[in-house]
Amino acid sequence: MSYKNGNYCAFYVAEPFHESALGAHATKDFVSYNLLRTWKGSDSSFPFNDSHSKTYSVRDGSNWESTLRPRLRERLRTSKNVILFLSERTVSSRALGEEIDYGINSLGLPIIIIYPDYAIKESLLQNGSLKNEIKNLWDKLPILRDSMNKVPTLHVPMNKALIITALQNDGFMVNTKKMPDVYVY
Repeated sequence: MSYKNGNYCAFYVAEPFHESALGAHATKDFVSYNLLRTWKGSDSSFPFNDSHSKTYSVRDGSNWESTLRPRLRERLRTSKNVILFLSERTVSSRALGEEIDYGINSLGLPIIIIYPDYAIKESLLQNGSLKNEIKNLWDKLPILRDSMNKVPTLHVPMNKALIITALQNDGFMVNTKKMPDVYVY
């Protein structure tokens, strides 16, 4: 059994993806992922352990079946959870669908959903429950919407303090996870 200490980040970028291309850096979900990397780079105590940095990079032109999909799965198998960046701009791509499907339905990884367009907890809520506009975002990823009842999902605005709390909460780590349900920070 492999050591599961990584945070696997799932986010939408147009395919084919080129990290060095301006297009990726203009995609808000990818920019949000890079913000976590920046916070870690400027503060080693920031509790983010990037699963993407644990294996060698692959080129976008690589074959999906023989290279890309196996690499995603390898990274997910060494992860304790999935951090999903979900916004109005998120589109269900082959890679994003695979990440969520394999993470939830094969590995049982808890999902921490970060909403880049929302800055405080109250912006996610209406009368103490998640707003319909938040729940409607789940429809952008049908595999998430249809599978999230199998694992705990934590819904967090793009707020550094709340993200730190979420990343430190052992209820959202695969080996110590809470009961499947919807949780909010």
